[in-house]
Amino acid sequence: MVTKFYQHILALTFAVKEINENPTILPNITLGFHIYDSYHDARMTYRATLDLLFKSHRFVPNYKCDLQKNLLAIIGGLSSDTSFHMRDSIGLYKIPQLTYGSFPIEEETEESHISSFYRMVPNEAHQYMGIISLLKHFGWTWVGLFVVDDESGEKFLQTMEPLFSKNGICSAFIQRFPKLARFDNIDEVYDVLLSSYNDVKDDKAHTFIIYGESMALIWLTAIFFFLQDIEKNDIESVTKVWIITTQIDFILLGLQRSWDLGIFQGAICFTIHSKKLPGFQEFLQSIKPDRIKENGFLKDFWEQAFDCDFPNPNVSMDTSEQCTREESLESLPDPLFEMCMTGHSYSIYNAVHVVAHALHDISLKRSKPRARMGHNTFELQDLQPWQLHPFLHGISFNNSAGESLSFTAKKEMGNGFDIMNMVIFPSKSFLRVKVGEVDDTAPEGKKFIIHEDMIMWHKGFKQVMPISVCTEHCPPGHQKKRKEGEKFCCYDCAPCPEGKISDQNDTHDCFICPEDQYPNRKRNQCISKTMSFLSYEEPFGISLTSVALSSSLLTTLVLGTFVKHKDTPIVKANNRALTYALLVSLLLCFLSSLLFLGKPREMTCLLRQPAFGMIFSVAISCMLAKTITVVVAFMATKPGSSMRKWVGKSLAYSAVVSCSFIQSIVCTLWLMTSPPFPDVDMHSITTEIIVQCNEGSVTLFYCVLGYMGLLAIASFIVAFLARRLPDSFNEAKFITFSMLLFCSVWLSFLPTYLSTKGKYMVVVEIISILASSAGLLGCIFAPKCYIIILRPELNNREQLIKRKN
Repeated sequence: MVTKFYQHILALTFAVKEINENPTILPNITLGFHIYDSYHDARMTYRATLDLLFKSHRFVPNYKCDLQKNLLAIIGGLSSDTSFHMRDSIGLYKIPQLTYGSFPIEEETEESHISSFYRMVPNEAHQYMGIISLLKHFGWTWVGLFVVDDESGEKFLQTMEPLFSKNGICSAFIQRFPKLARFDNIDEVYDVLLSSYNDVKDDKAHTFIIYGESMALIWLTAIFFFLQDIEKNDIESVTKVWIITTQIDFILLGLQRSWDLGIFQGAICFTIHSKKLPGFQEFLQSIKPDRIKENGFLKDFWEQAFDCDFPNPNVSMDTSEQCTREESLESLPDPLFEMCMTGHSYSIYNAVHVVAHALHDISLKRSKPRARMGHNTFELQDLQPWQLHPFLHGISFNNSAGESLSFTAKKEMGNGFDIMNMVIFPSKSFLRVKVGEVDDTAPEGKKFIIHEDMIMWHKGFKQVMPISVCTEHCPPGHQKKRKEGEKFCCYDCAPCPEGKISDQNDTHDCFICPEDQYPNRKRNQCISKTMSFLSYEEPFGISLTSVALSSSLLTTLVLGTFVKHKDTPIVKANNRALTYALLVSLLLCFLSSLLFLGKPREMTCLLRQPAFGMIFSVAISCMLAKTITVVVAFMATKPGSSMRKWVGKSLAYSAVVSCSFIQSIVCTLWLMTSPPFPDVDMHSITTEIIVQCNEGSVTLFYCVLGYMGLLAIASFIVAFLARRLPDSFNEAKFITFSMLLFCSVWLSFLPTYLSTKGKYMVVVEIISILASSAGLLGCIFAPKCYIIILRPELNNREQLIKRKN
């Protein structure tokens, strides 16, 4: 006898007693029951079922005596194969069968909807999803499986392995064990035990799932007690998390009652949902050995549970320990008998009440027409078992614990599963602590609930929460790399490639940051790029602004000086109007550099390059006009020269206007077809977003620069040819030097500009503008300002017309 399961009988007895004593349910009707054993054997299960159906004075299959009491429903069995074997026979007679065990998922058929098979427990599929949710919650991806070696175990594996793969979980091993722990073949048992023990010692797998029946726990406990001497390790050193399915209960039998269950400390058990029933514990406390005559099971239970014998008058000498009859069920350790109602007992209790309420509903329905006909009694003997089915389908009531009971469309109770944490005591007793639940009928997000702070893990775990993975988590900044020939849960960790990041553990593939962000050094985070442009506040901006404003002020002073001394010979020489135009152009050149500073906006982008091109073109045109004026003037001095008609201001003005007009046409075409606009460059510099002006048409931009360069080269050539003319009338050599400097600056500008990025391109262009403008101002006007301010005695007509000696 499995003494632990005696509570199932007592739960049945308690439920029947409660109904028979309740005047509101089936008044004047007494329910009775028979109990049959399945013997854990298919052949005996069939025989017991036939006995139940047809036994009278002797066993005659398919014959029913008229005196035999009417069988209306059957509750059982505990194991799936027992229940299915019973169903094969009972189903033929449409007798309602209410099972109280949790069974593997079956394929739905048309017969399943019309069968007489009712489950007092939820669908086991919910338990499977609960296990997956539990593993995912704690991040356990490397899990060992101990599965009973029968059809239900195979169905469990066929269901769980695809779920494992789908949810990123791997089975470290699959160990099958026999349904019943028999040790008659020592060599075979030793091999199985040794194989199981080696699997348990896996350093990486710290989480094991046990699927089977209660006898499986005896088998697993035997693994440690028979083989712990192999490595001389104490049983307490085995620190694992055991996930135990609903059909397994903690039991000890016979010689095993001295075994320690400490290895299962902290186990997480899925159990059939149950509630405390009022009066049940008092009912258990009332069970005494003086009621042995009333209870045919009590004597065997008592002797095995308390390891004693009652006196036997047929045996003269009995050396065994005698039962004192003062023993108490409360003194038994929990693996032998529990005072708290288990999930299976709760299901049996509910099954009795389901049948009773169905009968009560039938009695109410049939008593009304009988009362009208003058009959007040309702005979259950007139009722056939198949007539209960319509009432069982629609049953709905609250049991004594206040819980609502009703069947789903699939003939299952839908109360879900409880998740219990096992706390094992040295006295071999244990405490089940509810730490969660699985309920498929709950709202989304509450179908699986776990309170990990309530869980007491095995004391051998050093960390707060156990870890069960094949490979430690790949930290952020790394990605998984598959190992050849191994399961996908076993992998290497490779750093993310350049330009990619991963910000979570165990990333399969690193990803690229958004355009406005870039990876940090550890490649585990994206950092926002800074906006990059040449601002007025930074050192470069302050320096360049200061130089531009200082140069502009200097140019203004030079212009003021020339205006003040406008009637002096040195100012009047070489066309005073061109000098003023050149100075104003240089002033605007210096100021135009300020358009390149600050955050680019639509107007500044539109103006800065065309303005720069136009202003410089005017300045160079003035230089060219000055040089041409000198050359024409000297050519006109030759006798009979036809160049005299070109001498005068009109030639200079025409040169400036015509040269500037061509540049204005190019700039106008540029602004009309593809004007510059504000833009951002996300890619040139990794850590920055370059805010810049997109030139629109790059071709027209280089046309502007090219035309400006063409004017500069023409001016340089003309000035170079005229450099040997008499000094007093000639500033050509100063223009030569200025154009040489100008060309050198802009020839250096092009490669430097093209090789830089971001705001440094702007810096290069501003420096080129300031340097070339300063070169023109210095080379052309420094000598004249020297004479005007420091050597005014040289600023007279005689000095100007003086020939070179």
